[in-house]
Amino acid sequence: MKYRCESVDRLFQTILNLETIDECYAYFDDICTIKEIQDLAQRLDTAILLSKGYSYQKITEKVDVSTATIGRVSKCLNYGAGGYKTAIDRLNLTEE
Repeated sequence: MKYRCESVDRLFQTILNLETIDECYAYFDDICTIKEIQDLAQRLDTAILLSKGYSYQKITEKVDVSTATIGRVSKCLNYGAGGYKTAIDRLNLTEE
């Protein structure tokens, strides 16, 4: 990964160290804009719906994202590093 460095490792470690949803809200409120958080959440929602076989049209209706965003998320799901798949699989485990 081109952006892998000590600083990014530290950022990710701070995220891994958070223990509750409230801690996550507080941390992300400090380090991101509301729009950035919403955009990240929409991308995850899009990935979840794509993994369930939803069409681009249905995803646009449910998540209110552009088809360009859906295409980027789809590309990551199909050809990326597997991050979405891991996250979705683990989310499914915690919801069971």
